[in-house]
Amino acid sequence: MLALEWRSTARADLLAIIDDISDDNPDAAQALKGEIETKVSMLRTHPKAFRQGRVDGTRELVVRSNYVVVYLIDAQTISILRVLQAAQQWP
Repeated sequence: MLALEWRSTARADLLAIIDDISDDNPDAAQALKGEIETKVSMLRTHPKAFRQGRVDGTRELVVRSNYVVVYLIDAQTISILRVLQAAQQWP
């Protein structure tokens, strides 16, 4: 099973999204955070189950129609690079 690593940019993205949502609805913010973390944890057993990314070498997990997790896979690790709202540009 591959190791899972959250890059600091991805953690910051997630916290910013959750903070923004929690201003209006703290319960919805926590539900989204839990959903993202649960789906990301599934990558350890099914890393290639999601679509190829817009940037070469990356893959993208669509959590909801508005939220995308961008990640890389190497021989030992899945690196979570970004957590984006669908309207955000990347890289």
